[in-house]
Amino acid sequence: MQVFNALSAGSDSDGRAVFGARSHRHAEDRRFDARVERALHDHHRHSQHAAGRARVRSHGHDDAHRRSQVRNDHRSGRHPCHVYPAQKQANGRLRDRCVKVIATQQPMATDLRTIVAAMNIVSDIERMADHAAGIAKVVVKMGGEPLLKPLIDIPRMADECRVMITRALDAYVARDADSAHDVAARDDEIDELYQQIFRELVTFMLEDPRAVSRALYLLFAAHNLERIGDRAVNIAERVIFLTSGEMKELNAGPFAPM
Repeated sequence: MQVFNALSAGSDSDGRAVFGARSHRHAEDRRFDARVERALHDHHRHSQHAAGRARVRSHGHDDAHRRSQVRNDHRSGRHPCHVYPAQKQANGRLRDRCVKVIATQQPMATDLRTIVAAMNIVSDIERMADHAAGIAKVVVKMGGEPLLKPLIDIPRMADECRVMITRALDAYVARDADSAHDVAARDDEIDELYQQIFRELVTFMLEDPRAVSRALYLLFAAHNLERIGDRAVNIAERVIFLTSGEMKELNAGPFAPM
C-alpha cells in the first residue's frame, strides 16, 4: 500500500515519503484509509442533506408550511442547491488526488483497485447530488400548487434510498461483500415503488388533463429517487470489485442503467 501517503497528502510532493520505515508506512496506510472513508462520508452527508431537504413530507405538515419551509431554506442557504457546489468541489479534490497517485506512483493490484473504487464511488455520490438537486428544483417549481394526493410512496422511496446509501458506504468501509449484495437486493423495492407511482400518476393524467403538470413534477421526483437507488447499487458493485477484483452487475432490474 505504498501509494497511499501521496494520495492522502494531496500536495505537490513526489511521494518519496512512502518509502520510509515499514512501521511508519503501515501507520500512514491506516491514516489514508481513514481519510478516504471520511471524504466519502462527507460526500454522503452532503447528498443526504440534499435529499432530506428535497423530500416533501405530508404527515403533520400542510401545504402552507411546506411552501414556507422551501422559501426559508432558500434564504438561509440550507437548500440543496446551496449545498451542491461544496459537494462538487470536494469531489473534484478527491478525484484529483487519485489521478495524481496513479500517474506518479504506478500502483499495482490491490492498491490500484482501492484507488479506482474510490474514484468510482465519489462519482456515484456526485450523481446522487445531481438527482437530489433535481428533486429540490421540482419542489421549488411546484410552488403553491396543491398536491394531487397525500404523498405515501415517494417518502417511502426516499427513506429506502437513505438506508441503501448508508449501508453501501458501510459495506465499503468494512470491505463487506455480503452487505453489498444486500444493498442490491433492496433496490427491488425501489423499482416496485417507482412502477406503482408511474402507473398511478399516468392514470391521473389520463383522467384529468389539468393534473398533467403536477403529476409530471411528482414523476420526475420519483425518477430521481429511483436513480439514486441505482447509484447506491453501483457503490455496492465497487465493494465487490474491491474485495474480489471482479466487476459484477448487481442491478438487473427493469430500470437498471444502460
